[in-house]
Amino acid sequence: MRRLRFLPEGHSLVEVTCRTIHGRPLLQPSPELNEIILGVLGRVQKRYSIGICGFAFVSTHFHLILAVPDVRQLANFMRDFDGKLAKEVGRLVDWKDKVWARRYQAIPISLEEAAQVERFAYLLGHGVKEGLVSRVRDWPGVHCVRALLEGETLEGYWFDRTKEYAARQRRQSFQRLTYAEKEVVVLQPLPCWEHLSKEEYQKRVADLVEQIETKARDERGSTGEEVRPLEARHPHERPARLKKSPAPAFHAASRDMRLRFHDMYKAFVGLFREAAEKLKVGDRLAVFPPGSFPPHLPFAAA
Repeated sequence: MRRLRFLPEGHSLVEVTCRTIHGRPLLQPSPELNEIILGVLGRVQKRYSIGICGFAFVSTHFHLILAVPDVRQLANFMRDFDGKLAKEVGRLVDWKDKVWARRYQAIPISLEEAAQVERFAYLLGHGVKEGLVSRVRDWPGVHCVRALLEGETLEGYWFDRTKEYAARQRRQSFQRLTYAEKEVVVLQPLPCWEHLSKEEYQKRVADLVEQIETKARDERGSTGEEVRPLEARHPHERPARLKKSPAPAFHAASRDMRLRFHDMYKAFVGLFREAAEKLKVGDRLAVFPPGSFPPHLPFAAA
């Protein structure tokens, strides 16, 4: 059974993951796809004022670390982002089926510094931990590391396909970027490091990257494996086997914090089920817990 969407009240930090259907490499890095991803991400970020702390896009999935006010804002953000990106990916790689395997997965991250840094390091390590590149900066896909360490501007394009369609109907010719608008993704610090200066924040990120690369290099040295060059695969190719592991309900550094999250979620589910039973027998005044999506009713705002 799918878990209820839940975030503690107030601004929350979440790790969002979304995977392609069947693990197909539909997000395989390319200059065209990279600028599409950044364009869509920048436009939707501006639309919903969502804080983005980091992101990494690999061939079969992506990770985002987001600061969001509530689950409705997160749901709206991900609906527009996943929907537009799926259409653009399908157009780019000639894929007619759905792009995402299922709805995005959003896991709350506690306010503990250790928990936030651990998830940030996990995100930064994509490309290196799989043995595809030796340096995080070398990943050819969309990744936040170059912006964090080198100040790279995260620019992409939002393509207005409605205007393109209207132009084709008028039999007008146009260039690829005629109806494209430039968008910029803005990063914000992790909440636990937001008090740091820009230089100190950059140094902490650089230290994390160095640790990631050193660990990967040591592991390759102990096993004798070499960095495997990123091979061009057909985006429609289906892997023979997928790696699957259960995702935790919450990211926390201590047992006490995990128990606190568990208790909050348990109470939330109890209130939701109680209200759902009342609604089932016709009580349309049943009160659902704040931050929930009652069935066939508007979002229950705090």
